[in-house]
Amino acid sequence: MADEQQAWHGRRPYRPWERTGHLPTLAGMAVLRLFASVRVAAGTGEVEVPGSTVSQVVGAACDRFGTEFADLAQNCRVWLNGDPAAGDEPVSATDEVAILPPVSGGC
Repeated sequence: MADEQQAWHGRRPYRPWERTGHLPTLAGMAVLRLFASVRVAAGTGEVEVPGSTVSQVVGAACDRFGTEFADLAQNCRVWLNGDPAAGDEPVSATDEVAILPPVSGGC
């Protein structure tokens, strides 16, 4: 454990399955988390989706959930393991991709 912490500069590596209880999949499918309007359009808040890049994961979700979902996803931010993600970033079976629609608020 000490060697692992030292290799990560005192921080533990990100392991989404420890928080969510989902183990990494063997089929190379990332966990896709959906929020707000994209969650409603998909009919679920979490699903396993294939893809080796962020763009492929989002594209597979658009194919699976249809045009309403795809239209909404165009205006969303995508996060990979808790950090903002570019479309060409690689995704593995242990990763968590999140799609978050824009939000506004105030008093």
